[in-house]
Amino acid sequence: MKILCVNAGSSSLKFQLYEMPEEKVIISGYIEKVGIEGSFWNTKINGEKIRGEKDLKNHTEAVAVMLDELIRHHAVESLDEIKGIGHRVLHGGEKYSTSVLIDDEVVKSIKDLTKLGPLHHPGNLAGIEAMKKALPGVPMVAVYDTAFHQTMPKYNYMYPVPMQWYEKYGVRKYGFHGTSHKYITEEMKHILNKENCNLIIAHIGSGGSLSAIKDGKCYDTTMGLTPLDGIMMGTRSGSIDPSIIEYVSKESGKDVSEITNDLNKKSGYLGVCGFSDSRDVEQAALRGEENALLAQRMYNDRVAKYIAQYFVELEGKVDAIVFTAGVGENGSEFRADVINKLSCLGLKLNVEVNNKIAGFKEIHEGIITSPESVVPVYVLPTNEELMIARDTYNLCI
Repeated sequence: MKILCVNAGSSSLKFQLYEMPEEKVIISGYIEKVGIEGSFWNTKINGEKIRGEKDLKNHTEAVAVMLDELIRHHAVESLDEIKGIGHRVLHGGEKYSTSVLIDDEVVKSIKDLTKLGPLHHPGNLAGIEAMKKALPGVPMVAVYDTAFHQTMPKYNYMYPVPMQWYEKYGVRKYGFHGTSHKYITEEMKHILNKENCNLIIAHIGSGGSLSAIKDGKCYDTTMGLTPLDGIMMGTRSGSIDPSIIEYVSKESGKDVSEITNDLNKKSGYLGVCGFSDSRDVEQAALRGEENALLAQRMYNDRVAKYIAQYFVELEGKVDAIVFTAGVGENGSEFRADVINKLSCLGLKLNVEVNNKIAGFKEIHEGIITSPESVVPVYVLPTNEELMIARDTYNLCI
């Protein structure tokens, strides 16, 4: 049974085709600059990467390219072979705590929740509408980034603001990267052979979030009403004093939307040192650039603080800490710095093993602490697309 996973952004479309239930990736690809001059795509099949270029006006044209790639590279001989399509959707609000089959009501809900996901939902909706036109008879599934976090207790998801804001406007912590946090949780249940495990998961990439998992369910997470909350990220500020917005507005003449855009796209690593990619920041730090060193310290400290906070929230009963996503999987120096900052909690790094693990090295996962460490720290690659495929398969069979 072939399941197609689609992750449509505002100007991009990422896809993977799986053979299920074997969970085998047949083909994958990433289409960029949709609706922008210079559109291009990279397709990967049988270990080979193939690049294509063509201006694409919208997601309908991007979907046409994707489906043509599936046929052209014989991933399918006919589009009828595709039996389910899973879509990553940013925000499910309080309404959706699991993935669901997409119908008119679900589409309406995604549209209604665009106010909470203005940067992502237009792309999500465009991908859904384009796939609906291209493959009208194939069931589609919405896999929400927020769904996994809906098990948080109210005292963890509520903000200390007027209750009316929550009751009338839905102001609360929702959390994101839920598909990744769910995948890691499910994998760790198998690794630890423990269904009701307690974990601290650090999904650290260009965007980043941490979660506290209690008894196998999300107990707390760092991102909030939107993905802007929590740790410092590549271009996002993370948590700041909210009065900064009014102050900067008065001083600069910028309105709230302009400042929010700056906090989302011009802050974090980029705002502090001019680089948004952690690899570029690392190289600048090695050259001794003061702002890069500052940015690294700020970033690593914030990750360590949240791990310490969640350690306390879980009352020290932590089965494992897990690093995942781009930086978490590949940044050995980042991991070492964070673990060393937490040595007061009884964490003890195995330097040799930590340096051997990365996505571009022979070893991709493992425990990077010594046996004396109070809590084992794992590196475990995430796989959001596989989680989407699993949910889609389970709803379509």
